[in-house]
Amino acid sequence: MHINRRKKDMGTTLLIPAVFLLVVGIAVNACPPSDRAALLAFKAALHEPYLGIFKSWTGYDCCHKWYGISCDPTTKRVADINLRGESEDPIFQKAHRTGYMNGSISPAICKLSRLSSVIIADWKGISGTIPKCISSLPFLRILDLIGNQISGEIPYDIGKLSRLSVLNFADNRITGRMPRSIANLSSLMHLDLRNNLISGTIPRNFGKLRMLSRALLSGNRIYGQIPYTISYIYRVSDLDLSLNRISGPIPESIGKMAVLATLNLDGNNISGTLPVTLMNSSISILNLSRNAIEGNIPDVFGPRSYFMMMDLSYNNLKGPIPKSIASATYIGHLDLSHNHLCGAIPAGSWFEHLEASSFVNNDCLCGKPLKTC
Repeated sequence: MHINRRKKDMGTTLLIPAVFLLVVGIAVNACPPSDRAALLAFKAALHEPYLGIFKSWTGYDCCHKWYGISCDPTTKRVADINLRGESEDPIFQKAHRTGYMNGSISPAICKLSRLSSVIIADWKGISGTIPKCISSLPFLRILDLIGNQISGEIPYDIGKLSRLSVLNFADNRITGRMPRSIANLSSLMHLDLRNNLISGTIPRNFGKLRMLSRALLSGNRIYGQIPYTISYIYRVSDLDLSLNRISGPIPESIGKMAVLATLNLDGNNISGTLPVTLMNSSISILNLSRNAIEGNIPDVFGPRSYFMMMDLSYNNLKGPIPKSIASATYIGHLDLSHNHLCGAIPAGSWFEHLEASSFVNNDCLCGKPLKTC
């Protein structure tokens, strides 16, 4: 009997170190307690009532099956927060709905000092401000907060994020000016601030963003002139400043930008004449409608002129439609309506598909598809 008890005691003695080693092993391979605590504080400031995405945020290891969280495999530090309210993830398909979340983004997120990407997108109800401390995350490459109700200003020192390549605050309620430091984002490739309440002018030093390929600033309250330094950003292919309060002329240097393919300046107060350079450029989508542009359409079209879309409607353009327009390689959609143009519409093979709506409400245009001259 004493022998059996001794065997049991030995078994218990052996079991305790095994359990201890298992717990220690899990702890070593888990995320640091500080990262876990920061995520739980971040979660506490949010409320997601329909999908239950935070139900998986349990246990000691926030690197293991916590929805939307991924970690560096070597250091076990939290590297990515990827929470999208519109997704093809099974959790959305099962619920047959898009996501909704309210609350705010807690400054606790800044304690995750190894973050590489923060995507908290399309939740529709997240409000509050962008934590000012977000500028202190030195490894951040992607900051995407599109499609919420975030207000307040862009942190003034956002330019400290030297590795940032994507900055997307579109479809929120952000106010204030674009901070000058935004031009210090030397790695920035994609800037999307569309549909906010941003005011002030475009910073003069905006041209320092030499890596930028897309600059989307439409649907704000930006005023002042287009800084000529924009033409220094030789990688830009998509420039959208539409639906703002921009005034003054279009810098002629914009038409000399080597890879600019889309230029949307519609719905502003732009004046002056059409730069000659725009007609023989790399631009294939050109929308200058609903401005106060005057003078003649430059008669400089040629083989380099290739427009999938050209919209010059609702301006103060006068004179004839230039005959050289027929020598353009291609013009898909053309809208010259609501101007003061006069004379015969040039004949051209690609003119044949255009309807009268492309030319109506001018002073005295004639010829197909309008009445004969």
